[in-house]
Amino acid sequence: MRADGLLSLLVLWASQVAALDLTLPPNAAQTAARDSVFDSYIAPTSPFLDGGYLTGVMVEGEVRRTAWRIDSPGLTSLQVLAPLRRQLIEDGFEIILDCDQTTCGGFDFRFEVETLPAPAMFVNIRSYRYLTATLGERGAPKEIVTVLSSASATAAHLQIIHAGKIAAQPRVAEADESSPTEPIPGEDASLGARLLSKGHVVLEGLDFAVGAVRLADSESSQLSALADVLKDRPTLRIALVGHTDSIGRLEANIDISRRRAAAVRQRMVDRYDVDPRQIEVGGMGYLAPRASNLTPDGREANRRVEAVILADDE
Repeated sequence: MRADGLLSLLVLWASQVAALDLTLPPNAAQTAARDSVFDSYIAPTSPFLDGGYLTGVMVEGEVRRTAWRIDSPGLTSLQVLAPLRRQLIEDGFEIILDCDQTTCGGFDFRFEVETLPAPAMFVNIRSYRYLTATLGERGAPKEIVTVLSSASATAAHLQIIHAGKIAAQPRVAEADESSPTEPIPGEDASLGARLLSKGHVVLEGLDFAVGAVRLADSESSQLSALADVLKDRPTLRIALVGHTDSIGRLEANIDISRRRAAAVRQRMVDRYDVDPRQIEVGGMGYLAPRASNLTPDGREANRRVEAVILADDE
């Protein structure tokens, strides 16, 4: 799409929005709708903080969740979000959080906020934006709207959650009865289902000795299952992210965690014939624990490698 045509589309989009009956571009396809008649919703009010948590504000009432796919190559996450932000401000909402993939807190933030499961809502952790808007008192709002936008090479993705005392308000979009409403798979689901629904999954059972980076030469059902997912979806790209316990210096632990992730990547390429272009590696050291480092069991749980979806350009 030419730049002038894209600009015209965005102007038209913004001019058609009225109240909270948010009108999307003509090629926007609704991929999910999930409404709760009476529920509570906690919206983030800060980026992911150093202590490993988000601050938030809660509202009770109706909760409406919708997700959309916009097949327009070249759109950015900001171009998707900006018209909605403008309209929310015009409707009297206060924007209390507005951040992108860097300022929000990367994949830590993305995995803490409520997100409809993939493939209905896809989040590229390298290109997303998020905003929280409230109506009423900031600490006790009447309504909350959160908007999550993301962009990939071929499409943009959008999630809108509207919560509070909104029964008299127009809907963001009428729910399509055919829209997927399956629950997010639990821990007993297959590795592939959990990865595609949550965007990340821990690769359990990988055998690394304390302080070592060599992966034991044994078969792994987890790596085999991950390889099957990547081969079935050749446009899917992931990062393998290593984590350690808190023993030792941070710099050394980051190096160890990254080398462990690299060892897993090499195993995926050499033994399971995965395209190396689908896998990147990274290391977090002890900065993202999933258990307490004060106990042996907690430290063992923290020594892990996770697979994190980066993009799926199909």
